[in-house]
Amino acid sequence: MRTPRRRFGQNFLEDAGVVEHIVAVIRPQSGDRFVEIGPGHGALTLPLLQRLDHLDVIEIDRDIVADLRAHHGADRLTIHDGDALEFDFAAMGRDLRVVGNLPYNISTPLLFHVTSQAGIVRDAHFMLQREVVERMSAQPGTSEYGRLSVMLQYRWCIESLFDVPPSAFRPAPKVWSSIVRMIPHRVLPHAADDEKLFAEVVTRAFGQRRKTLRNTLRGMLVSSDFEQLGIDPVVRGETLGVADFVRIANLVFAAGT
Repeated sequence: MRTPRRRFGQNFLEDAGVVEHIVAVIRPQSGDRFVEIGPGHGALTLPLLQRLDHLDVIEIDRDIVADLRAHHGADRLTIHDGDALEFDFAAMGRDLRVVGNLPYNISTPLLFHVTSQAGIVRDAHFMLQREVVERMSAQPGTSEYGRLSVMLQYRWCIESLFDVPPSAFRPAPKVWSSIVRMIPHRVLPHAADDEKLFAEVVTRAFGQRRKTLRNTLRGMLVSSDFEQLGIDPVVRGETLGVADFVRIANLVFAAGT
């Protein structure tokens, strides 16, 4: 069994009980279209193959790719040799189910990459650092709540399912992990007129967490805008919900059109 590579952020899942629990909450069905990010030693790949007609995997480690090709036929397993951050999920069609034990060092960029293609995804189940999952599902007014919370909750319904101890991996990480379920909103509860502008508003609001909205959104909003929105300009971004940020972005967009 090959040694995990630090540059790829590899921590291989090896606890059979945890794998069984993950498969149970995912509930794969034979005809489902699954893509797994980072199959590693196949802890999740093998039980998925036992339940699916076909599985796609994305793997950047050439040694792992070679092992997978040596043990699995192309009729059951399609291997996409490359970086998941550059993978075109949309090319695989719609109703895609995404799963993976995401490397800690690129988990946030990967989440945003999958989010950019959420329209073709049925659901996603990821193993992530527990702290990241807490940030993803955090509510306004908490210390964990921030840009990641707002940007992901805008697009997804997020549910933390269960925690996984460091002992379940090789090498054992220094932190706990969590399994998270993400289901895209088929109709956005709060739709931004300009999503790039929405992202800019959120980024600015959390760019300097100790500053008030009057300061972080200076140049976007004036006093009368805050009055129209019913938002106190001396509060900080962490007090606002997704709907509030959408309302701010839509007001700024309307003023510029």
